[in-house]
Amino acid sequence: MSGKVVHFEIPADDSSRASSFYSEAFGWNLMPVPNMDYTMVGTTPSNEMGAPTEPGAINGGMYTRNEQFPQTPVITVDVEDIDAALAKIETLGGSTVAPKIPVGEMGFAAYFKDTEGNVLGLWQNAPQPAAE
Repeated sequence: MSGKVVHFEIPADDSSRASSFYSEAFGWNLMPVPNMDYTMVGTTPSNEMGAPTEPGAINGGMYTRNEQFPQTPVITVDVEDIDAALAKIETLGGSTVAPKIPVGEMGFAAYFKDTEGNVLGLWQNAPQPAAE
């Protein structure tokens, strides 16, 4: 089902300091992603793919604060088609902040601004190969 909150992101001025803070404050598991300025944030038990095993739980990420990405924490909503979601958002008075970009082989992300000026993220899973 699309429309669920599936991820969050936290910008940080000092990723190492922020990682220590969240790890010590909440026991979160922080895993830097090789060759990316991004850290996966595990908040709950997860499977080998990083998906939470508890219903309703979500994990997130952290990135170094910069001009390309939102400056405040972001919640991310799952959609079937980012391009269609962005088009609908535009017709409802929202706007695209960052268009669809690939995220490794996992899927695609985008950012939009709602009618209240809040920036949120969109997530679209990558197509899965057909089962043999």
